[in-house]
Amino acid sequence: MSKYLLNKFLFTVDRDPELVERYREDPAATVRWWEETQANRLLNCPEVESSTWLEFDDAEREALASHDYPALFELGAHPFLTLTLFIAVFERDHPPLGFQLEYARRLARFGLPYPDIAT
Repeated sequence: MSKYLLNKFLFTVDRDPELVERYREDPAATVRWWEETQANRLLNCPEVESSTWLEFDDAEREALASHDYPALFELGAHPFLTLTLFIAVFERDHPPLGFQLEYARRLARFGLPYPDIAT
């Protein structure tokens, strides 16, 4: 499991409106494409710089592919990154602040201490 990779996915997809739409429409294919082509690219570096070892485990891949943000939170994804991406994906399907309230409702079962978000 790599909290770093989960957070990197959330961060990079959220910053690209085309990727947000792609992730909304076909999350499994987007996760697969991102893992194959983007996961090992270093952030803020030329494309020629990359690593070779990063990949999602099955639980991470399934949570991302099913838009399961409570599972992502439980796996240690940063709640701010999760919230901002899923606002971009789902806010249009809810009344004003409706998605944020849904997010809070679905994460209400988590009490302190929250899952560790350190990477």
